[in-house]
Amino acid sequence: VQLQASGGGLVQAGGSLRLSCAASVGSISTYDVAWFRQAPGKEREFVAAIARSGAIYYVETMRGRFTISRDDAKNMVSLQMSSLAPDDTAVYFCAASTAVRGSYYRDHQYDYWGQGTQVTVSS
Repeated sequence: VQLQASGGGLVQAGGSLRLSCAASVGSISTYDVAWFRQAPGKEREFVAAIARSGAIYYVETMRGRFTISRDDAKNMVSLQMSSLAPDDTAVYFCAASTAVRGSYYRDHQYDYWGQGTQVTVSS
């Protein structure tokens, strides 16, 4: 599968953005898909995942602000982000695995990665 992330941009604190991860060459519903992010000078961190089964996982600190969803008709996974804060500034990556075995929170579980989309939240 090839992944294309989009939807990033510049937003003021308290605002919202919707990121999209479009899959080509394959059906996204057959993959476990996650969003990760990496801020400057920091390690990449897990944000949210949606399994093939539809089960959803979030980092607790983002639960309630971020919503991950999948649209099989559009072959896409989205991440709706609200109440954004400057600490959310990062490059956001989508990633996919044919079958996560273990923790959905670990980046090494994912074999396919999109190119990343920049999210910048101004104060």
